[in-house]
Formats: sequence, C-alpha cells, structure tokens
Amino acid sequence: NSRTASLLSQLEKINVDSVLGDSDSARYVTAKILHLVQSQEKTKKEMTSKGSTGIEIILSTLEVKSFNFCGYGFLAVLHFIIMKCCGRRASVLVTKGGTQILLQLLLTASKDSPPNEELMVLLHTLLAKIGPKDKKIGMKARINGVLNISLNLVKHNLQNHRLALPCLQVLRVYSTNSVNAVTLGKNGIVELMFKIIGPFSKRNTSLMKVALDTLAALLKSKTNARRAVDRGYVQVLLTIYVDWHRHDSRHRYMLIRKGVLQCIKSVTNIKLGRKAFIDANGMKILYNTSQECLAVRTLDPLVNTSSLIMRKCFPKNRLPLPTIKSAFHFQLPVIPASGPVAQLYNLPPDVDDVVDESDDNDDAETESEIETEIDDDKDQHFKNDDIETDIDKLKPRQELGRSIEELKMYEQFFPELSENFQEWDLVSKEPKPFVPDANLSGPIVVPTASEE
Repeated sequence: NSRTASLLSQLEKINVDSVLGDSDSARYVTAKILHLVQSQEKTKKEMTSKGSTGIEIILSTLEVKSFNFCGYGFLAVLHFIIMKCCGRRASVLVTKGGTQILLQLLLTASKDSPPNEELMVLLHTLLAKIGPKDKKIGMKARINGVLNISLNLVKHNLQNHRLALPCLQVLRVYSTNSVNAVTLGKNGIVELMFKIIGPFSKRNTSLMKVALDTLAALLKSKTNARRAVDRGYVQVLLTIYVDWHRHDSRHRYMLIRKGVLQCIKSVTNIKLGRKAFIDANGMKILYNTSQECLAVRTLDPLVNTSSLIMRKCFPKNRLPLPTIKSAFHFQLPVIPASGPVAQLYNLPPDVDDVVDESDDNDDAETESEIETEIDDDKDQHFKNDDIETDIDKLKPRQELGRSIEELKMYEQFFPELSENFQEWDLVSKEPKPFVPDANLSGPIVVPTASEE
C-alpha cells in the first residue's frame, strides 16, 4: 500500500502492456522511484528487503526493447541498481539474471555511433560491481560478443578517465578467464596496458592501479607472457618499479609498487620471462630495492614478493656446489678425472647446469587454453622441484647407539617396561593370587600357573 509499491505495480503493468507510447510513462515512473530512493531511507529498505520484487520488475523493464535506451528513465533505473544492489545485494542481481540483461544492453548500446558516454559509464560500473559475484561472467561476455567493446572504448578514450576506469575494471574481471585473456591478448590489450602504466606519473593513480591488476591477470597466460617478453616489456616493468621506488619516499603508493611486482611475478612464470629478467639485471634491482625496504615494516609485502621472484629466477645447480653461489662447500671424496661430475666442476660460475624444461610443451598448453573453459591455476603458482614434499624422507631416522643385547642389562631398572605385571605381597614378598572382582559382569578367565 506504500507509494513505492504503487509505482512498482504501475511499472509492472507497463511491462505487460508494452507499446511504443508507454516509453514516456516508464521513464516517468522510474524517475519517481529514483526520487523516492534518494530522499527516503524507508524506500531503500523496502526496495532491497527480502521477498521484494522490486529488482525483478526493474530488470524486466530493462528487457523491454521498445523503450529508448538513452532516455532518462533507463539511466535512472541503472543508477538505482548501482546505488542499492552492489555489495551484499550484488549476488541477488546475479541470481535474477541481471548479468545477461546488462551484457545484452551493452551490446545494443555499442551499436550507436557515437555511443552514449553516460550510458556506457553506468553499464560498465554496474558490470564491474557484480562481476566478482558471477563466476561465469567471462564466458557470458565472450558468448554475447562484448569482450572487444570495453577494449575499444579504452583505446579511444585513454584521456577520458571517467569512462576508461570502469571499462578497465570490467576488463580486469574478464581477464580472470584464461580463454578471455588469450583472446584479449591477440587484440592488443597487453600493449594497451603498457601505454597506461608508463611512463611514471602520480596523476590518476587509481587508473594505473586497475591497469596493473588487469595486466597481472593477463600475464598469467603463457601466450600473453611470451608476447610481453618479445616486445621487451620486462625491462619496462623493472624501470617503472625503480621509478616508483625512488619517487615514493613517503610510501603512499605501495599498492602500485606491489602491482608492478605482481606483473613481474606473472611474466617470470615462463622460461623466457626468467631469462629476460636475468638479462635485464633484475636480480640486482630487486635485491637492492628490497634492502632499502627492510627498515619499513609496512613494505614487507614488497620484500616478500621480490624474494619470491628472485628465488624463482635464480639459476639452479646440482649439489655439490664448488662455486661462490653456495654458502656451503660439499667436497666429494673422489672426483674422477673425466665424467659428468668433472664436467660440472669445470663449468663457469655463472652457468646454469640444470636444464629448464618447464616450457617445452608451450604449444600444447596454448591450444588447451583456447579449447578449455576451466581456468588453469598452473600458471599462478611456480613449481619448485628443489623442495622435498615426501614426509617420510623429511623425518629424521633414529638409530640406536648400542645394540639390543647391550641394552638388556638395564631392564632391572625399568620394570614397568616388561609385560609381567603382578601385585606383590609386601609381607611374604611373593605374588598375590588372582582374586576376581565380584562386581564384574561377564565371564572371567583365571590364568593358570603355567600361563603366569
């Protein structure tokens, strides 16, 4: 019986009897609803309360194709959904089929030339909010053919940060899907991200932070990582990190510096990336910057990430190590004059004597990235074969210092370790006879003398 319920019923009636002339009525009703939501707290609770059909009616209104997409009523409805259905209500919007409806609206609105900027900002803002709640949004976006819409908007609006920011947020959600990451990489998104994150500038840091997160997700794909290495972007990432390290003296932009390290961490998951990192003097750069960050406790995430990258990229060698690479020196008792051991000892100190075969099946993995719909987490975690995972091998073996026969002489000092437990009579100094307890139920077996 409230004003909001009356307006919703009118909007629902317009959806049922939709004709071309009803677009003005729908625009008028949605404007009234938006006014009530903005002015009255009771209306907000009523629209988002459990059991309310307000969201369903709004979504059904968006599906009516006869309404003008650029009208104020449609923008008011989107604004209402953004203001009240994000956060804890985002999952409700997803379960009602809101993702599919918004993607269809985005596809339809992109056909206008030029596209309505206000409409695009609202659509991308809403998709960026509900994207983390919908695990299949990447697949839905690819099926509906809207992947390149957001990418093209960023390409043509690099200076328009109001539109580029929500588009980048949507691309970050899309890039969590491995198939989408490969598709977007072929369309030039990796090169586009490097145009945004460089050169160093403290303007629009929020845009750069989202671009770094998107790039880190894209580089988890080996195809995109190889593309970045081939274009020399590993050196660019190191240069950007050093610039931020030097200029961020008050440590206000720690998240941006960590975003750059996450990109380096993703690109070094492949063998070519690790080699490019070593050739770009990355070990020395991260080591020196980490040493300078040790005094500040809030920069521990940077030190930890840098340590993971350096440990992953450091050349591997078999034991024993006769070079300065190791703090310990394991000298073999006898080294043959010729053979594989002698060849290892004769290698120069900077040679990696362990063959890295982690990327030998790159072509097969690239095909599987395109064919499968399931995101593979193998690129996210680098497998280190040097770490022993067998628990039995990690347990120390306990060996007795004496034989069992020599230890038997101590049995008299530890009678509790023997199996012959009897109660002794302190007067006669003889074992007492066994007397069963009358309170015990069940059959009782009395041992014989021979058994004792």
